[in-house]
Amino acid sequence: MASMDNPKWRSLCKNNATKKSFSDIEKYDVNAEKLFPLHIPQFLQESINSNDENDPILLQVLPQKHELDAVKYYSDDPVGDLITTPVKGVIHKYHGRVLLITTGICAVNCRYCFRRNFPYAQNHASKNNWDDALSYIKSNKDINEVILSGGDPLMLSTKVLKKLSNRLEKILHVKTLRIHTRMPIVTPSRITTNFLNWLNNVTLKKVMVVHCNHANELNQHHMPLFKSIAKTNTLLLNQSVLLKNINDDVEVLNNLSHRLFDFGILPYYLNQLDKANGTHHFRVTKKEAISIHKQLLQTLPGYLVPKLVEEISGKMNKSPMF
Repeated sequence: MASMDNPKWRSLCKNNATKKSFSDIEKYDVNAEKLFPLHIPQFLQESINSNDENDPILLQVLPQKHELDAVKYYSDDPVGDLITTPVKGVIHKYHGRVLLITTGICAVNCRYCFRRNFPYAQNHASKNNWDDALSYIKSNKDINEVILSGGDPLMLSTKVLKKLSNRLEKILHVKTLRIHTRMPIVTPSRITTNFLNWLNNVTLKKVMVVHCNHANELNQHHMPLFKSIAKTNTLLLNQSVLLKNINDDVEVLNNLSHRLFDFGILPYYLNQLDKANGTHHFRVTKKEAISIHKQLLQTLPGYLVPKLVEEISGKMNKSPMF
């Protein structure tokens, strides 16, 4: 991983959750952690209510025994990423846009992650092997948008992001840079002045899609941060995953949409859980998901209702669920 702008920043992204503090929780399972390591930055850990074993943030990061279950129709590649990878680090599923796997590292290991089993070592476009990925984009003139993903692209240094965006800006048919990241939510200190200067100077149209599942993940530290991002002419959107016993509730999702809007972020997608091995205990049934979304349509203004979608391997678009 490249060095960060702030020398303190990298330490804040390390796993500051002590083994003891989590192993004391009844639902914690050591074998699940061996399968997919517990990793949570200090800032997010401090947002957990330590007196509540059903805290909605805790349940997103806590290794549990259900992750060891073998469940029919669940797989290591539930959305068909690997069959839509024409060159290393590029996922090309949808018309007009490609996704760059820029890194395999995240600031937090979300237990429901659909890429928790993804072979990042063989399939990310690191700064040492961008050439094939960028050549592919350059040769496909129908590609007008590049999505930086991972892992989390903001785990890269701003210096590295700048080198990448400079090269993308030279590809004339690329018009939009989209960044998918959880970093502003879980480690706000990553959004440095240097980062904002870079974002402001990117000449492409800019979209940042953050990932927040519950209103408890947002607090007073985020307000100035998102205002600063918005000032760089970057459109701010949010995508959530519908998670059993975490946000599968109309009031919880209503609160999330209003909270996001308070921070200048528009709800974008409410994703049905992808069937990745180790995640089945988070899944909400399709019938329940549709019922919740219909209630959201009745209780929220249209611009605050995220689209309820699922991703089906082999399809060339995200599929509306009704």
